[in-house]
Amino acid sequence: MQWQIEVFGNHIITSKIEHPAVLNSCKSLERLGFRITYLNVDKLGRVNLNELERAINRQTILISIMFANNEIGTIQNIYEIGKIARKYRIIFHTDTVQAIGNCKINVRDMQIDSLSMSAHKFYGPKGVGALYIKNGIKFLRQNDGGHQEQNQRSGTENTAGIVGLGKAIELATIELDNYNEHLKVLSDFYLREISNKIPNIKINGDLSNKLSR
Repeated sequence: MQWQIEVFGNHIITSKIEHPAVLNSCKSLERLGFRITYLNVDKLGRVNLNELERAINRQTILISIMFANNEIGTIQNIYEIGKIARKYRIIFHTDTVQAIGNCKINVRDMQIDSLSMSAHKFYGPKGVGALYIKNGIKFLRQNDGGHQEQNQRSGTENTAGIVGLGKAIELATIELDNYNEHLKVLSDFYLREISNKIPNIKINGDLSNKLSR
C-alpha cells in the first residue's frame, strides 16, 4: 500500500551543523515565512533526540538531519530520528552526501522519506546527484519548462552522468566492507601517528563512528 501524507504547516527542524546546502536553503525559507528550529549538538556532534522531539509542534512538516557530518564525521542516530518522524507523521529528509558509499543505508529500515546524494563522493562523475523521494510525497517543482523527470524537474537529463552515478554506486556497494576496512587501517594509523607526535591533541567528533540502532 502506498504511504501518503498531506503537509500543512510552516515549521522545519534541522541542526546547526548541517551542510550549507541545507542551512542556506532554510535561511531562504525563513525569508518566505517558514519557521526553522536549529538544534544544538553535543560535544561529539550528535543531535539530542529528546530535544528533537520537544521541538516538534503541530506546524512541523519536515525534519532534515544529515547522516554523517562533512567536517567531523559524526554519524547521527538515523534509525531513531526516522522513528520519531514517523511517529508524528513528519517527512524525514537526510543529506547522505558524506555517508553514501561508506555506510549501509536502507531507506525502509531507517524510515527515510527523502535522501540526497552526490556522485563524486563515491567516485562517480562530478556534477550529477540524485534525490530519493518516497512514493506518495509530493513537492513543488523548482524549475519550470519541460516535462522531464515525471514533470518534477525540467531540463535535459545528463544521461552519461546518470549512468555513471548508477555504476559508481553499484561498485561502491559491492566494495563497501573492504573499503571500510581499508579506511579503518588508514584512520587508525593517522590518529596513532598524530597522537605520538603532537601530545594533548583533541579530536573533534565521535571516534566510535558507529551507526546506532
